[in-house]
Amino acid sequence: MGADLLIANGNLIDGTGAAMRPATSVLLRGDRIVGVGAEAELLADRPPHAPAAERIDASGCTVMPGLIDAHTHITLGEPQSNDELFSHREQAFSTLLAGWQAQKLLRAGVTSALDVDGLYFIGPALRDAIDCGIIEGPRLKAGTHALLTAVGGTAGRMIPESGTAGYAQVVRTKDEMVQTVRNQIKFGADIIKVHVTGRIPGRPGELSVWTEEELRVVCDTAHDLGVPVTGHCRTARATRDSLRAGMDFLLHVSFLGEGTGAQNVGKEDRETRALFEETLELLIERRTPVVPTWTFLGNLSEFGHKVGASAAAMDLFRDEIQATATMLRRAYDAGVPFLCGSETGFSITPVGEWHAREMELFVRFLGISPLEAITCGTRNGAIAMGMAGMVGTLEVDRLADVLVVDGDPLLDIRILGDRTRFRAVVSRGRRVDLTRPWPERTVMDQEKVSQYSTQPLTWNLVNP
Repeated sequence: MGADLLIANGNLIDGTGAAMRPATSVLLRGDRIVGVGAEAELLADRPPHAPAAERIDASGCTVMPGLIDAHTHITLGEPQSNDELFSHREQAFSTLLAGWQAQKLLRAGVTSALDVDGLYFIGPALRDAIDCGIIEGPRLKAGTHALLTAVGGTAGRMIPESGTAGYAQVVRTKDEMVQTVRNQIKFGADIIKVHVTGRIPGRPGELSVWTEEELRVVCDTAHDLGVPVTGHCRTARATRDSLRAGMDFLLHVSFLGEGTGAQNVGKEDRETRALFEETLELLIERRTPVVPTWTFLGNLSEFGHKVGASAAAMDLFRDEIQATATMLRRAYDAGVPFLCGSETGFSITPVGEWHAREMELFVRFLGISPLEAITCGTRNGAIAMGMAGMVGTLEVDRLADVLVVDGDPLLDIRILGDRTRFRAVVSRGRRVDLTRPWPERTVMDQEKVSQYSTQPLTWNLVNP
């Protein structure tokens, strides 16, 4: 074992929710935290025959756990459209690209990530390559294809009647659901994801496209093999049914209150309000963790015009956060764990760019403090990783993942999204090289949809 690593005299946010501790040192020995505070300084003074501890002077900086992103899609290749994702992703190239992308997460301060679903069976292979040192990347847990019905997902008629396409695995019967879950686990899935809601062409918003009984089949099969299940839920009914079926944590949990969405069209009536309240009560009763994943929504609705997003796409997500935040704050206050997920992997959320923004949105829309938001983005994220009590906090005997930031995120949470402020990222007890140029590449033609034009060339357009 090499020299210990002493991160000295930083302002410590330990991820537990405790107040910041000024001028506090942390000592790492291999992939373990062995001392915090005065204990760290004492242990760093090892016998003369041992190597002297390497020292990072963190004076004036914030020392905190590495970020945990509980909702990523590293294998998708950052598509700009469903056409690209479903028709322009070749397996071998996508695998190599995912390995190249993984290094960006560490450079962005993300030391653990859940790749909840993706292309082919790349996710588990990427996880294994990182674990055995072939590829540089964060601690990774991964799923494979998301389970869909033929009317599931967000790609409309691109979803096939059976089989796989893009991120999707269509299951038609309960027997297929059981077989598919077992097959995914056999090939290394850490998580089973279900697209509980989906978009149907000509219908507004997303609709619940699974029955509660079908969801229970998936959950029971996965749980029998010791694997958790999560659900993409963008209606109140989907959230309720997923909770009843026994899902381990939920993604989005959208439209759980006043606002837009398929279940809210028209005047809200007492039956709809009763569904909201029933769902919220069940969520609180079960303390099922929630990953709202507002980053994708916030980026598209606020910044989409900067990258040519359509007005229709921006309008689709503009009100979703507001339509959910009030009810979710009630869940938060009642003790439901909230986790941070960026939905990294699309053109609106490229890898390495927006992993910290969810904390900013929690502060803005949930109304929680920056310290509480950091706890959501560190300690609570360990729940999705299946590593609670192992990562996400800077305590003795936890794994050695640390972020050192120039500045105070309790005064401005947004600095955690600025990579230029990172003074050190430590993953598995080893410093990540932040001095290298940021990884860049050329995008190949076959990755993109070829367009003749962005709009029809009409006579009136030429002759105004």
